[in-house]
Amino acid sequence: MRNILFFLSKNNGNRFIAFIFDRALALISKKDNEINLGDLHEKRICLTQDHILFCRKKNLFNNTFNADSMTDILWSHQILSSDNKRTIGHVLCLESTALHHILNTLMKDPIIQNLTNGDLSQIPIYRWRQFRDVMLRQDDGRNGIPTLLLAMDRQKPNYLQDGHYKANPFRQNIYYKHLEYLIQSKRVIASGPLHLPTSFKNDSSSVPVGDLTLFNSISREDAIQFAEQDPYALVGLYETMKVHRYNKLDVTGKFLTNDPFVEIKDIPTLDIKDAMDYWGYPINDKQTPWINW
Repeated sequence: MRNILFFLSKNNGNRFIAFIFDRALALISKKDNEINLGDLHEKRICLTQDHILFCRKKNLFNNTFNADSMTDILWSHQILSSDNKRTIGHVLCLESTALHHILNTLMKDPIIQNLTNGDLSQIPIYRWRQFRDVMLRQDDGRNGIPTLLLAMDRQKPNYLQDGHYKANPFRQNIYYKHLEYLIQSKRVIASGPLHLPTSFKNDSSSVPVGDLTLFNSISREDAIQFAEQDPYALVGLYETMKVHRYNKLDVTGKFLTNDPFVEIKDIPTLDIKDAMDYWGYPINDKQTPWINW
């Protein structure tokens, strides 16, 4: 049997989720209601390439190139308006050993720089405890179009006298029914609770305050029905529930790995390897075998 090697990033440790909603951030910065949504959309589209290149450079590092990168950007999805005609923001999944590395990365993102000049005070950031159950793993688009559900708990955490937060009790009581519902749906791409973004992963005050679920749906009505039938929703756990279509951006560059079985599949990646060479990345080195050999 051929040995299979798995390479873990030096930034492996904690996953975080950041939500960037363009209009809300623009209103805060301008302090008025005169926001042209079309202009916001056009500015974001113009910055998409810069955003992708920024993410890829964060992910591409070894001992000689970009060695000080302390954050991996696992994915970035453009959040769409309800009519699917505009991009209204994006959601990022980042991984690092420490929260301050995540914040340092986010404030340098080209889109966040354009909206807030690097100010993260109004950008929701959470720890994400993604479910690892293999039964949840489905391919994007298998049962429809990728959709995002952001559900935030109705009861905010109560601060106790001993200095710790307390999570909503519904979560523990209905947890297994919630997980069973997700598995039996056979449509979930990824899911897990959103926790308060404490500096340390095991901090007792990092309680769950919501859920993020990526799933497939055939229509907006189908997505809403799926969200409303979740056992968590049925018992009244959530204060708000929002569903959005999203566009998946390739920010990792992992598609660069050659496919030895389908030669023609690798032709489009040659331009990206040329770009990596232009950035100064050693495209033929052996420090990053998961990309180069």
